[in-house]
Amino acid sequence: MTTDAGSDYNARHLSVLEGLEAVRKRPGMYIGSTDHRGLMHCLWEIIDNSVDEALEGYCDTIDVVLHPDHSVSVRDNGRGVPVDEVPGVGLSGVEVVYTKLHAGGKFGGGSYAASGGLHGVGASVVNALSARMDVQVDRSGKTWQMCFRRGEPGEFDDDSHERTPNAPFTPFTSSSRLQQVGRVRKGVTGTRVRFWADFQIFPSTEGFSWEDLLARARQTAFLVPGLTLNCTDERGEEVRAETFRFDGGVVDFADWLASDGAVTDTWHVTGEGTYQETVQQLDPDTGHLRPTDVERTCTVDCALRWGVGYDTQERSFANIIATPNGGTHVAGFEQALVKVLRAQVERNARRLKVGPKDGRLEKDDILAGMVAIVTVRLPEPQFEGQTKEILGTSQVRGVVARVVGEWLEAKFRSTRRDDKQQTQALLDKVVGEMKARVSARIHKEISRRKNALETSSLPAKLADCRTSDVGRTELFIVEGDSALGTAKAARNSEFQALFPIRGKILNVQKASTADMLANAECANIIQVVGAGSGRTFDLTQARYGKVILMTDADVDGAHIRTLLLTLFFRYMRPMVEAGRVYAAVPPLHRIEVSAQGRRPREYVYTYSEDELHRRLRALEKSGRHWKEPIQRYKGLGEMDADQLAETTMDPAHRSLRRITLEDEASLRRAEDVFELLMGSVVGPRREFIVEGAERIDRERIDA
Repeated sequence: MTTDAGSDYNARHLSVLEGLEAVRKRPGMYIGSTDHRGLMHCLWEIIDNSVDEALEGYCDTIDVVLHPDHSVSVRDNGRGVPVDEVPGVGLSGVEVVYTKLHAGGKFGGGSYAASGGLHGVGASVVNALSARMDVQVDRSGKTWQMCFRRGEPGEFDDDSHERTPNAPFTPFTSSSRLQQVGRVRKGVTGTRVRFWADFQIFPSTEGFSWEDLLARARQTAFLVPGLTLNCTDERGEEVRAETFRFDGGVVDFADWLASDGAVTDTWHVTGEGTYQETVQQLDPDTGHLRPTDVERTCTVDCALRWGVGYDTQERSFANIIATPNGGTHVAGFEQALVKVLRAQVERNARRLKVGPKDGRLEKDDILAGMVAIVTVRLPEPQFEGQTKEILGTSQVRGVVARVVGEWLEAKFRSTRRDDKQQTQALLDKVVGEMKARVSARIHKEISRRKNALETSSLPAKLADCRTSDVGRTELFIVEGDSALGTAKAARNSEFQALFPIRGKILNVQKASTADMLANAECANIIQVVGAGSGRTFDLTQARYGKVILMTDADVDGAHIRTLLLTLFFRYMRPMVEAGRVYAAVPPLHRIEVSAQGRRPREYVYTYSEDELHRRLRALEKSGRHWKEPIQRYKGLGEMDADQLAETTMDPAHRSLRRITLEDEASLRRAEDVFELLMGSVVGPRREFIVEGAERIDRERIDA
């Protein structure tokens, strides 16, 4: 259909954005976003240019400083950006690099064999999005400088010693020039870049993140052995500084990431392969690009290890640029893992007791508990987008798959005792994960509330509640049938459910996942909670808003509570992270205070020996008397229903301890404590007990 309005649309409505104008108009195309992530991406672009010098062996130190005036400076001791005139352009190398899109030394000119900056837009994009950028280059015994305002070269009139983007600016008109601002010793080279974020592009509330900078610097130091990165933050009252340097490479990186007990050592896989690629190269005769077939070399450097846990940490990099969304190198790595381990499981099916009913080994079974660093170095890799989050060079997949596959096959063929022990332990783990996945899927299917109400699949001992409102429901896991009887009479059956366990459950820190699921008590608890276990755990499917561990206030009760917490921490951790697991706090004593005058008889509950003595002194001081002997509860079964309801179950009067994980640091501490107290290694636990024995008051032991 045509309209008269359509005739008003013609060529004059089309816009052509020249140079860096396009960057300022659509910054998201180049840095992903204009929030905190985009601001940090600008910093990464400048740092990565210095790291590329380190990859080529020309730089061993990079200094990054966060200044109080919303600026950041990056300094390296590399070769320095070329300051001579670029042939055919008429501009200095500094101006070309920092003002021209798709310009630089990383387009196959021989300056960089493997580089992270491939599109030639990183430095110029940062320049375009900066209120001010100052570039200083040390070369040939001199220090050269060029300044830019929002990508335009010129000169700032800095009256004071402090540089500021608000200083008067005079742009170059007829021609631009480099300023010589100093001299350096012969042989000293390097580049210094300082830029101020442009508040016309980025919100003024956003700033550079010190924590993100440290994480990136640490990561880079792992990936470039021998490179020193000095980070300084001058924005606070006290200057903060950190230095990173690692000589062990990806093996050190994997060991640093690992937080659980080891099933295998950290394996170092290296190798390289070649592939053919058609690229566009400049023809010196015609001055135009033409397709040319070239042979590329891809270097593979990986570190991997398996631990007793089930969390996967897989980091991938191409020319030390992080690819958080993977790419062809990760696809090839995982392809090799699946192919080799499937073949090994089939070859050892009798020893591993694997049958047709167990299904086939899947990728998730292999990745469980794995920490892997996958790095490749290759000329001119193809990334998806300027943010370089996915590697797209298709030929890399085959190279990585071959290198990793051949290395793993040699490892499994090795006759060394240590290698055989580790490969057998790895096969046991992945097969255990495979069987656990099948079992967990079955448990997940039968543990939904709908199925539980329509069938008799839930444990018979579960005393369920009536409401289906998860926000109100509470599951009490109680110790023994005797406590169950009292708790049934004490609970509010509208929203409180009860499930008894028989004494001490399996220590799942030592047991495999398959053994845990084969244990009746553990399987029943997982089934009652109703959200699966391990990697398949789905917090939204949990049948209860709170899970309360209600055990006796003695040593055995504390041990049972620890075993239950180990089960939740290992296999239902999202419940703990969400703050939905609690420990009940039953009283230790009941004081029966005699009636006096108009004061009726009353009962006072205390929860520790110190509290008992304080209350008795207070009663004695006020002239009150109490009945002897004072009742000391040995277990929940000694309470009647009214006492248990009032002290432990009634939300209006009870006390609960919430079990939480506040942050990553507390998670690591929890991992360490569970491994120390409940793990299979006896030596550290024995030392812990011997050291703690000196602090125990023998009089406080119930025996």
